[in-house]
Amino acid sequence: MIALQTLFHAIAQAEDEQTLRSHIPAEMSEYFSATRCGLFFFAQIPLVNSKLQKALQIALSPQHNPVARYLLERHAPVHEALIVEPKTWQLICPRADHWHVMAGPIVSNGELVGVVGFTREQGMPAFDSQNLTDLSALCLHISTWVTMTRLQRPLLLHTERLTPREMQIASLVAQGQTNAEISTELWITENSVKQALKRMFRKLEVSSRTQMVAKLSTVSK
Repeated sequence: MIALQTLFHAIAQAEDEQTLRSHIPAEMSEYFSATRCGLFFFAQIPLVNSKLQKALQIALSPQHNPVARYLLERHAPVHEALIVEPKTWQLICPRADHWHVMAGPIVSNGELVGVVGFTREQGMPAFDSQNLTDLSALCLHISTWVTMTRLQRPLLLHTERLTPREMQIASLVAQGQTNAEISTELWITENSVKQALKRMFRKLEVSSRTQMVAKLSTVSK
């Protein structure tokens, strides 16, 4: 049985988000005796193939999935039995390989930027409170890793779309600064920062600060 501390170490040693998404879930799946485990970053969903993208958007939709809604509202780990009756969950998700689900939030700069999820098949025991406690610890480590990694990244991609001033603003956003802090740093009004961010979002085809940083960033090798 893999140890929780081993998972903490593996997360800390991950070189990039691709490594985190492709290798760590297998170890977490073993730890939680899960049928499946997936780690998703919302900024990466538009990059996957259209069929998988549609499936993920439905599965992670707060309107469709009460587990996703719980994550969005509370930023806390949850399993389906905490929020719905078994019969209700079977109506929402009738798949036998998703008979039990558990999910935890990946948070950076106060925003939900991703989800780590687990499933168990019909006939397997439900996830319990100890599972939630352990997942909470793992989500803390993953969220910390994501925040620190993104702060250390140089803003390299898509820079040709932005003016030098917009690149300055993007760099400060990546450091976690608020609009007020950016306005003070650059000697411009807070409204100028807001308007600049709107233009930048349109240019980069994103809808949030987190998505903008993810799109502009590349891991330093």
